[in-house]
Amino acid sequence: MKNNLGTLLVGVVVVLLVGSMAAFTVDQRQNAIVFRLGEVIDVKREPGLYFKIPVLDNVRNFDVRILTIDTPEPERFLTSEKKNVLVDLFVKWRIIDVRQFYVSVQGNEMLAQTRLLQTINDGLRAEFGNRTVHDVVSGERDKIMELMRTRANDDAIKIGVEVLDVRLKRVDLPQEVSDSVYRRMEAERTRVANELRSTGFAESEKIRADADRQREVILAQAYRDAQRIKGEGDAKAAAIYASAYQINPEFYAFYRSLEAYTQSFKNRSDVLVLEPNSDFFKYLNSGGRPGR
Repeated sequence: MKNNLGTLLVGVVVVLLVGSMAAFTVDQRQNAIVFRLGEVIDVKREPGLYFKIPVLDNVRNFDVRILTIDTPEPERFLTSEKKNVLVDLFVKWRIIDVRQFYVSVQGNEMLAQTRLLQTINDGLRAEFGNRTVHDVVSGERDKIMELMRTRANDDAIKIGVEVLDVRLKRVDLPQEVSDSVYRRMEAERTRVANELRSTGFAESEKIRADADRQREVILAQAYRDAQRIKGEGDAKAAAIYASAYQINPEFYAFYRSLEAYTQSFKNRSDVLVLEPNSDFFKYLNSGGRPGR
């Protein structure tokens, strides 16, 4: 009885061991290649539970998520102006055909990254050699990145991977070149600033001269209008005086004489030398009645 129980337990253990060796799972983030005696016999792309022949078969999983290549040090490239630039970039890529990936680079991600970087660097060297510093820094930067992505992806498909994006994080001039470039840029900006100041000063003088001219014109027109209005007022005043004189000439003469007296004897120190029988004193001598 004990021997039968021991045999049963051994059988159960053997079955469990064989089952564990025969079953394998594929994660949703992975693809798996099934090998039989070192030869690829199947590729599992869907996640789930699968079985293999123990001992004869073995399984290797590959990560199919998006991976990143980030250059540790900037690469140096030469532009069409024969100037060196330092380029820092990163690449987004992923495995799309694990069988081809294994056949081409033995499933080694480092070998795949080295090949992709070599392709991208060769392409950047050619593109930078046909462009100026301004083009690679800002003018055609997006165009260069798209060209590199397309070119790298055409080569990447041959090894079973896809290049999703190539980004130039930083494009700088070396320190020895940056100083001279900055000095030249500063001189150019200074020249432009001086030109703008000169243009502004000329425009200000032009505006000031035009304002002075307009001021003189306005003042002349105002003086002309003032003299015209004053003349019209004097004419109206004369007309009113004439009308008043016609209504009562005697009273008008008396009123004008009073005004003359007021203006003539404002101060005690005023001296007026006239003959006593002068017309100026006719209202004083006659008590307000002329002719007496």
